[in-house]
Amino acid sequence: MRNNDKDMRRETELTSDRLEGRNAVLEAINAGREINKIWILDPKDGKKLDPTLMKILKETSERKIVTVRCRRDVLDRMSQTHNHQGVIASVASHEYTDIDDILKKAEEEGHAPLLIVLDELKDAYNLGSVLRIADSAGVDGVVIPKHRSIGLDSAVAKASAGAIEYVPVARVTNIAQTLRELKDRNGFWVCGTAAEGSIPYDTADYKGPLAIVIGSEGDGMRDSVRKECDFLISIPMAGKVNSLNAAVACGIIVFEAVKGRK
Repeated sequence: MRNNDKDMRRETELTSDRLEGRNAVLEAINAGREINKIWILDPKDGKKLDPTLMKILKETSERKIVTVRCRRDVLDRMSQTHNHQGVIASVASHEYTDIDDILKKAEEEGHAPLLIVLDELKDAYNLGSVLRIADSAGVDGVVIPKHRSIGLDSAVAKASAGAIEYVPVARVTNIAQTLRELKDRNGFWVCGTAAEGSIPYDTADYKGPLAIVIGSEGDGMRDSVRKECDFLISIPMAGKVNSLNAAVACGIIVFEAVKGRK
């Protein structure tokens, strides 16, 4: 390994976080995220460089972001996701938002807040997908627990395809307590999702300040969280496998909720 290759690896290991993949890095640039350095595939090594990589190079040049062009094998060694798509960025860690700030923004925009609350989701792809859903549907924010849950890491950033830059995420110590406070202080209704829910998702009343709770993969909602739900909804299924991916179920319910709130 050449010395500069070693330096690249050492610098990357010391950074607080990284983004990998074309969409994730480009959206971070467009969103004004603080970027320390970008490693990108050298056009000579990539033969014909992907148009998105060319756009990233153009943006880094205009914004004077330190950019290192390197061989594909160097990127392969640096990559944590093993799917860097020719670009890796060293960035400042993602900052979490306070729930009060999310609610204040919704109030300023003149609409009842809609939150997605994730009870101990552990899969990076699921959280990334939920962020994409939240961004597409216009959800005000996502709430996750500090413990026993995936956080906003590089794998989540890549799975979100850039949505992580636009969706406020609040991280709280106790999900059940947070739901209780949302109800008592802010007049929220809490809608839980469960296979045994008595209300079909397409007949529920989603109006007003609302928190939609999605349980963890496999285990669903914990009992303490379930007790804070005002009503439980379900997605009727006709197939032989009576379970849905957490993110898929979230997408079905959230878009139905948004439609019902108009």
